[in-house]
Amino acid sequence: MEGDTDEREGRVRVPQIQGCDAFRVAMPRGRRPESVLVRLTGQDDVVGWGEAAVTARGPGGGGGGAAGDVWADIEERMGPALIGLDLERPEDVSAAAELGCAGAASAIDMACWDLWCRSRGEPLAHALGGTRTSIVTGARITPEPLLETVVTRANQAVGAGHTRVTVDVRPGWDIEPVRLIRQAFPALAVVADAGHAYRETPEHLAVMEALDGYGLLAIARPFPGEDLAAHARLQRLVGTALAPGIGDLDTLDAAISREAGRVLELGVAGMGGLTAARAAHDLAYAAGWDVWCTGTGAFGIGQAAAVALASLPGVTLPSEVSDPAGGPAFVSPPVRSSGGVVGVPYTQPGLGHEIDEARIERLASRRLRIPA
Repeated sequence: MEGDTDEREGRVRVPQIQGCDAFRVAMPRGRRPESVLVRLTGQDDVVGWGEAAVTARGPGGGGGGAAGDVWADIEERMGPALIGLDLERPEDVSAAAELGCAGAASAIDMACWDLWCRSRGEPLAHALGGTRTSIVTGARITPEPLLETVVTRANQAVGAGHTRVTVDVRPGWDIEPVRLIRQAFPALAVVADAGHAYRETPEHLAVMEALDGYGLLAIARPFPGEDLAAHARLQRLVGTALAPGIGDLDTLDAAISREAGRVLELGVAGMGGLTAARAAHDLAYAAGWDVWCTGTGAFGIGQAAAVALASLPGVTLPSEVSDPAGGPAFVSPPVRSSGGVVGVPYTQPGLGHEIDEARIERLASRRLRIPA
């Protein structure tokens, strides 16, 4: 693969961002998850794609944010700031990314990396510094009306080849589902994700100590993310590694210094893009923390970026990076786990997947083009 070169100077041409398109798209059926998709266009019609999962209002899952906020940041600030930018490096977009929320910044930053890599003919995983050719995957189990269903869900995950399950726990629905899974699968790697729902009360600390007795891989987000002192006290109390919810480099640095955990759950959207996520990986890796990655969105673009991120050497734990099976595929090949493994595309540039632009444009409920 060879990048687009300047024949007179014999070097790779620097892509210039000439257009920014955004699409707000919902899945055509089912739970109808929504994303804002970004397409950046360089010279010679080379394009790069990014994705931010969004909600109708309020904080979005995975750090995307409210759809209106993400859209406004791209339309009014970030998109116009990108036009005419010579993309010497993907990190050059950081100044524009600071103009928006985490979801908007993530989608723009992701698209810049994809555009830059496609212009050079370089796979995204290679450009980020990835060393793995495949990613071991995990699955997530959400709260169920019947406890017995939890074991069924875990059995389905194990049968599909996943080597880790993450169980979403909440006060009143915590110890028993974990106990049932551990009883059924003594050797399975299990993470309890508390979703910031607990506080440093005697009752909740008793739950954490009880969970600690089940040989978990980690307890994720037990307390509000900003309360690092509480995480540090809990980490001294339990032997299970904590994964506090971390969304920026300063918080990660403080968490490492305070010994407020030993695992980083690394999301592209949560960190505000691939640039920040790679820096967070480097910081956690140097500190000896374990890392797993999570994808964002339901349209495959965010998941493809997460696969590239998960190829980095410090991502030591099974990651949640594959599209849920059964829905329509918007990228080709789909980002799907086979036997608990997702391959890292090293033979195609950028994200390594073809984007179904026609379907995205057809399903978009809102569109934006800069310049108009």
